[in-house]
Amino acid sequence: MPTQTPQDQYVQVGQINTRFWAQGEVGSNVVLIHGIGGYMEHWLPNVQPLAEHHRVYALDLVGNGRTDKPEADYTMAYFAQFVHDFLETQHIERATLVGNSMGGAVTLQFALQFPDQVDKLVLVNSAGLGKELTIFFRLPTLPLIGEWLTRPSRKGAAQLLEEAFYDSALVTDALIDLDYEMAAQPGAQKVLLTTLRRSVSLLGIREDVLHPALENLTGILAPTLIVWGEQDAILPVAHAHAGEKQIPNARLHIFDRCGHMPQLERPEEFNELVLEFLAD
Repeated sequence: MPTQTPQDQYVQVGQINTRFWAQGEVGSNVVLIHGIGGYMEHWLPNVQPLAEHHRVYALDLVGNGRTDKPEADYTMAYFAQFVHDFLETQHIERATLVGNSMGGAVTLQFALQFPDQVDKLVLVNSAGLGKELTIFFRLPTLPLIGEWLTRPSRKGAAQLLEEAFYDSALVTDALIDLDYEMAAQPGAQKVLLTTLRRSVSLLGIREDVLHPALENLTGILAPTLIVWGEQDAILPVAHAHAGEKQIPNARLHIFDRCGHMPQLERPEEFNELVLEFLAD
C-alpha cells in the first residue's frame, strides 16, 4: 500500500465521534465504505487516484476502526442510517457509494432507504447478494466459541488477511499489525460479534437479513458496477452473477487471480475501472 496517508479528520455524527478522510476538489461525491471489522485504510490505494477526478470520502463506520463504538443494534439499516447522517454533516445531497463486503450490504441498504441520494453504486465482493459465507465468519456466531475465536491477536489478524487475499505475498507484517491494532481497539470485539450475530448464523447469511434486500434488488435503478475477485474465499463469485441478473442497470467485472478485496489486491486496475464507470 502507498505510504502517503490522507490526514485523519473527525466529525460528530449525532453523538458518535467519527474518523474520516476527504480528498479532491472537483467532480462528483464518492463515498468508500469498508467491510465488517474493517477501517478506512482498506481504501488507501484508491482514495488519491479517485480524488484526482472526484470529491472522495472514506470513513470508519460506527463501531469500527477509530470511530466510537456505542451500544447499538448493529444492523445494515443502522449502518445505512449512520452513513446518511455522516453525509449530512458534510452537506452532501447525492453521492456514489462504493462498498466492499459488508460495506456492499450497507450500500445496498442505503440505496433502498435513500434512493434519491444515490448517483451510482459500486459493489465490491458485496455481502447481501446470497446466503453462502465462509465458515470463518459463521463459527463466531456460536456462543462462547465466538468470544474465543474473535479475541484480538496478531495470529488471528494474519489468518483473516490470508482468507481475504488470493496473493499471500500481500499479507505484510505492516498490514497484520494494523489489522491487529484496529481489532484491539476498546469495544471492537463486542461490536464485531454483535454485527455478526445480527446478520449471520452457522448456516450463512440469515434469511431475515438477506431476503428483504434480495426481494427489492429489482427496485434499485441507479447505475451499478459489481466488482468481484474470482477466487474470493469469503463470498463466492456466484453472488456477483446473481446480483448482475437482479439489479436492472448493473454491469459486472470479475478480476481473475484475486480474492475478497480487489481494491487492495489489484488497485491500479480497480481505480481505472471505477473511474471509467463514474465517467459514463
